[in-house]
Amino acid sequence: MVRRSRRNASPRRLRPTPAASHLRRDVKKAYYLREIIEQGIEEMEDYYLAADVLERVRKGQELVHTAADVRKDLGLDD
Repeated sequence: MVRRSRRNASPRRLRPTPAASHLRRDVKKAYYLREIIEQGIEEMEDYYLAADVLERVRKGQELVHTAADVRKDLGLDD
């Protein structure tokens, strides 16, 4: 009987098991799902913040500058 040393071990021992590859896929899916959810939450926050500012502008509670006034203040009028 020939004994193999560790250096000559079958390459199959070094390959991930099918269960391990499924775990990696599940981890990737969970990562991307988490990213999608976080991005959606950030977009919702942006929407609600913008809606709040718009409401304050409509009520006259928010200071608004026209483009002409900004150009004039910055000395960009030609």
